[in-house]
Amino acid sequence: MDCDLIVVGGGIAGLTACIYASCSGLNVLCIENQACGGQIINTPKIINYPGFLEIDGMNLVENLQKQTTRLGTNIQFQQISYMDLAGNTKVFKTNHAEYGAKAAIIATGAGKKKLEICGEKAFQGRGVSYCATCDGRFFEGKVVAVVGGGRTAISDAVYLSNICKQVYVIHRRREFRASKAEIENMTKKKNISLKLNKIVSEIKGNGLVESLELKDVETNEKHKLKLDGVFIAIGSTPNSENFKKWVDLDSHGYIVADESCKTKTDGLFVAGDVRTKKARQLVTAASDGAVSALAAVEYIQNID
Repeated sequence: MDCDLIVVGGGIAGLTACIYASCSGLNVLCIENQACGGQIINTPKIINYPGFLEIDGMNLVENLQKQTTRLGTNIQFQQISYMDLAGNTKVFKTNHAEYGAKAAIIATGAGKKKLEICGEKAFQGRGVSYCATCDGRFFEGKVVAVVGGGRTAISDAVYLSNICKQVYVIHRRREFRASKAEIENMTKKKNISLKLNKIVSEIKGNGLVESLELKDVETNEKHKLKLDGVFIAIGSTPNSENFKKWVDLDSHGYIVADESCKTKTDGLFVAGDVRTKKARQLVTAASDGAVSALAAVEYIQNID
């Protein structure tokens, strides 16, 4: 047995789980296939996380990661190639090693949804982006569009308005899925224009993005919008596919668990955006991390 607990994923939920499990005396291993933090590292301004008047995502994650390792968690940046989670020992094989633990927490988060339209894949990295804070500086002084109607799309549009000459927000409905304050903040920006009741039917260009074909959802009328880049912010898909053998999934692919974050498999827990729940916020991810870790501690204590 390599450790007591393996946490898969180094986002807010996963790191918080590591903190609580380590504080409870467990020997904890965190396996992350990219970089800690998940989507939040791309957020330039956070004002609703308890205890911080204002902080950016990168600094929040750096603080959490330092806190996690300081408390004793071993973080390994490796790709998992094989898992067996059914038995008393949860087995994970990576490209570097094989690990076993008494319990495991799935905290793999969710990935960006795609429009699945002509030109999207061809122009990815050539004008099509899914991260405004990552790629916004490449479009300084240029014309861009943000596709989506939720909080992320609005936040991206506001961020880009401080960099780009013109920002179009394209949304298939007339109303946005965000708070009144967030919408007002966006509409105050003079260089943000709204394209409502519109969908993007095609992304066009010659080597780089040059225009979008927009379609009116009511009239089916199409027109071309000239620009230099498009940022797609239409939601997320849970990273749950690799675990479906050991968990139940809802109709959208999120992992089903009870309020203690237990899945249907003994010793297997889930935390954060990958699980079924109504609110997916930083604070609920952190809450899941704490709850799942404490449930894992109780499980391990009962089997020892």
